[in-house]
Amino acid sequence: MKLQQLRYLCEVAKQGLNVSAAAEKLYTSQPGVSKQIRLLEEELGIDIFVRNGKRVTEITEPGKVILAIAERLLREAENLKLAGKDFSNESSGSLVIATTHTQARYALPQTVKAFVLRYPGVNLVLHQGNPTQVAQRVVSGEADIAIATETIAEVKELVSMPCHQWSHGIITPPKHPLLKEKTLSLEAIARYPIVTYDTAFAGRSRINRAFERKALTPRVVLTAIDSDVIKTYVELGLGIGIVARMAFDPQSDKGLRMLNADHLFESSTTRIGLRHGAYLRGYVYEFIHLFAPHLTRDVVDTTLRGGGVDFEL
Repeated sequence: MKLQQLRYLCEVAKQGLNVSAAAEKLYTSQPGVSKQIRLLEEELGIDIFVRNGKRVTEITEPGKVILAIAERLLREAENLKLAGKDFSNESSGSLVIATTHTQARYALPQTVKAFVLRYPGVNLVLHQGNPTQVAQRVVSGEADIAIATETIAEVKELVSMPCHQWSHGIITPPKHPLLKEKTLSLEAIARYPIVTYDTAFAGRSRINRAFERKALTPRVVLTAIDSDVIKTYVELGLGIGIVARMAFDPQSDKGLRMLNADHLFESSTTRIGLRHGAYLRGYVYEFIHLFAPHLTRDVVDTTLRGGGVDFEL
């Protein structure tokens, strides 16, 4: 049995049982992939895949067990490499963060600045996407850390930990009638066209629930994944905006006004997500701690081992 055979097996599964696509991804030939998987099956004495001619059509029940073990072994093999790098050179390497635009633009800059100053030899990469895409990048191994709102807590392949709580606010042009309301209400907000986040974002579900409880149907005229895009269209007069309060800066957003909506919408929690069983290099712990000081190395390790840790945010 060879690690290469396990890699071929896992890649075929990852590519939706398309052996040709797996071979292309692995920079090898389709017959070579098929041969190595056949040899693995012969050695184990079971069929991992069901075949129809030359086509792989499904994974057998024993194959599902083998696949899970193979994925675990490959993760541990990668952990061995990382451990070797950690002990041989603790101040260089790479760290890939998958996160949303709002987190990258408004929550992470100071952490990134402090980290880069402390670890100039580490290549830091930010990949942006919606929360589902962010989580999937870590699940697939394309990224080391996921940073997004509650959605990543629902992904079974990830361990997640709470970092910060944040709330929504209402943005308007400077002379908008809503600014004259003595007490901001959902009824008042629902009278105007709304620009807000795409439904792929966890914070959007909280917005929807708030209106549903009041039996209100807001008129959402535009959705976006980017807080800056929302602000741009509010400035153009397309409607009022519902955004994360952290995305508003009175100095740079002089063409807008922000109204506090803490009493109208539930707060949201930014979370960090890591793969189960991931080996974290020393500087990864440091990045996490810089972003969320309560997430010490001991807390992170305890959580990765499956220990329950209570947090007060």
